[in-house]
Amino acid sequence: MDFNVKKFVKDAGAALSRVVQITEETLGTSEKTELDAHFEHLAERANATKTWTEKILRNMEAMLTPNPGNRIEDFFYEKIDKRKPNRLSNLEYVGIDMIEAGNDFGPGIAYGSALIKVGHCQQKLGQIERDFIGTAANCYIQPLRKFLDGEMKTISKEMAILESKRLDLDSCKRRVRKARSMLGQQSESGISAEVLLDQAERELRVAQSEFDRQAEITKLLLEGVSSSQAGHLRCLHEFVEAQTRHYAQCHATMQELQRELAGLPGASFHPTTSINSTEPVENGQERARVICDYEARDEEELSVSQNEVISVREIPGDEDYLLGFRGNQRGRVPKVFLEILSYQ
Repeated sequence: MDFNVKKFVKDAGAALSRVVQITEETLGTSEKTELDAHFEHLAERANATKTWTEKILRNMEAMLTPNPGNRIEDFFYEKIDKRKPNRLSNLEYVGIDMIEAGNDFGPGIAYGSALIKVGHCQQKLGQIERDFIGTAANCYIQPLRKFLDGEMKTISKEMAILESKRLDLDSCKRRVRKARSMLGQQSESGISAEVLLDQAERELRVAQSEFDRQAEITKLLLEGVSSSQAGHLRCLHEFVEAQTRHYAQCHATMQELQRELAGLPGASFHPTTSINSTEPVENGQERARVICDYEARDEEELSVSQNEVISVREIPGDEDYLLGFRGNQRGRVPKVFLEILSYQ
């Protein structure tokens, strides 16, 4: 293995010069080349993007995989490039126990049959949850991680190079100032001050050129952060859509379970027993409980409050809305905000 002594000495000298420059800047005895305001703004925005992306990613992973041990295990499998274990969710484990208990008590009795039905529902909810976690990881977590591991690492590397070039430039400026102050004097090395000044100015021109080139490269990378944020916005929309589908599937599954439990022989549970309503139910109408507040967006819609019970009926040709009735008021209400309580 060849060892270039001259290169080693040159690199060591440059590193020492940078240390001296940083020290003098810290003590306030040396000037520092400042970057333009636009560059500083881009750098601050990139740092903020990196910081908040790291926090969002960390909290998203904790939300989707609450167990820290599972997160560590998943991280380990990613590093060794192996497939993650297909572990069951807590809901699925609960479902298994309920089904086994129901079969042990006997599916012919009300409690045993109910346990089996609820157990199957928990398993279905667990599968829905796992599907959502996988979708969220693909559409949101992976792009954020790729951004941090790729683009932001490259920016950090180029920023470090730019700082080195800036220190070299300021060191050259310091040598030029020193050489100019020695004009007309005899140097200790015997070389004339004019020659030393000419050499220092040549080194300054080279350092300035390298600094300007590195600043332009880094600036282009920093400007690319805006495009990355636009991509993250698209990913965020995909995540919200996935989350909306997830909760809608969970809601539909629980409504089906309520109907099954209400239909069991001798069952004392009915969806409407805990809710009273004075709204009359006419032919073709059903009662519905409002899951959460909804503010009407126009005169054709009806504003409703959480836990309020209203009368509703289907709107021909409209799969997303029901026609709601409250006294003399009427208007469309999105189906996802309602839970049907009576069946005609």
